[in-house]
Amino acid sequence: MDLSAGTLFAGMLVSTAGMGLFMYGKRESRGPQLLVGIGMMALPMFVSGAWPILGIGALFIGALWFSVRAGL
Repeated sequence: MDLSAGTLFAGMLVSTAGMGLFMYGKRESRGPQLLVGIGMMALPMFVSGAWPILGIGALFIGALWFSVRAGL
């Protein structure tokens, strides 16, 4: 477990964005936003290192973008 300042900041940034997506998805009954929000909030618990957290968070956002563009 890496407790460097960069990793903590990256985890806080990604999980805060995930919390926003989760709250939006729950309020508007939007499945993709809800699932991506849950994934982004849980991500820092399973991934160590600032760059991997940010990279996987960006992949989550990209997957959300593609799913919304596809009409889900």
